[in-house]
Amino acid sequence: MKIQWLKDLMAGALLPLPLAERGSGGGSGGGGEGRGGSNTVRAQPGETLAKQLALVIDLNVCVGCHACVTSCKQWNTSGSAGPMVDERPYGASPTGTFFNRVQTYEADTYPQTNTIHFPKSCLHCEDPPCVPVCPTGASYKRKEDGIVLVDYDKCIGCKYCAWACPYGARELDEERQVMTKCTLCVDRIYDEHLPKEDRKPACVKACPTGARLFGDVKDPNSEVSIAIRERGGYSLMPEWETQPANQYLPRQITPSMTLSSNVPNAAPKGN
Repeated sequence: MKIQWLKDLMAGALLPLPLAERGSGGGSGGGGEGRGGSNTVRAQPGETLAKQLALVIDLNVCVGCHACVTSCKQWNTSGSAGPMVDERPYGASPTGTFFNRVQTYEADTYPQTNTIHFPKSCLHCEDPPCVPVCPTGASYKRKEDGIVLVDYDKCIGCKYCAWACPYGARELDEERQVMTKCTLCVDRIYDEHLPKEDRKPACVKACPTGARLFGDVKDPNSEVSIAIRERGGYSLMPEWETQPANQYLPRQITPSMTLSSNVPNAAPKGN
């Protein structure tokens, strides 16, 4: 369950009426709104959408190479969502803006330890807590495809959305002082100048192992829906009740072979 302060914020008890409800939709900033712009129709809180674009990440084949991280950085820093600043990259306290990060950690205990590579970005929740807490209406969810975006023209960098997001998916661009996040490369996936096979998020195109899938999770016949259904896909931290659109496919653990089980009657050599 969400903690009470977040419930109060999401109920609008502590915030003024967002600009999105007082006026028209996004401006020219839009965190890579692409074709949306001021004509983008915003989804209402709790509204069930017919289409929801999302990523499905296969943890069984992710090798932690960070190709998704670097390709995301390259595409978005040169596109409508950028630039994505890096400050003091080689200094004592480097900082930078990333839409996608890969966390690597060890699980279980020796000698049965497992290295887990866990990519994480905005999950484009169906009930995103970052949207109702925004005092200016800069954070919003698109009705046409369920993508959650930030209108940079309205963002004041207050960090309310970062506090509300339980996944840590929002980052402050220290140079522009606006909140940034994954846009699912909205300026790329609708670009009719690109070949159809290239109209996918940059991270999906760059993954060498095919660990990242992209599509409409509301379409039961889509590649992502089939993968979720057949592989037991799951959402991250469902207890927060945000209904993340992005899903993960579980790892398939293969027990380690010990020396004694692999080589019968193995014994150390004598003199």
